[in-house]
Amino acid sequence: MQIKYLFLMAGAVFISAISQILLKRSAQINVNAKGFRAQYLNRYVISGYILLFVAMLGPLYAYQFVDLKYGAVIESLAYAFVMALSALFLQEKITKKKLIGNIIIISGVILFNSTLF
Repeated sequence: MQIKYLFLMAGAVFISAISQILLKRSAQINVNAKGFRAQYLNRYVISGYILLFVAMLGPLYAYQFVDLKYGAVIESLAYAFVMALSALFLQEKITKKKLIGNIIIISGVILFNSTLF
């Protein structure tokens, strides 16, 4: 197994987190929008789904070289990425519960993957 494929998976998880932020931003902006086009065919939704599709291609390729057990652990980083990006771009508060939960997730990822190095 090569480490570069784990980084490819982590990058894809980060891209999917960005797509989630775009979709969340669309929901915030278009909360009172009327009509299908205004709610679902705006630039945030379209770009969010395009990024999500692109993010799915990375793990599909990387799983050829990475054990499935590592992929599932890397995918859990999405929670930390979404929390950080939400705080940065959407000005959401990072609560104590969110922070503790993400610390536990990241600790688990580090602990699980420490056998790789």
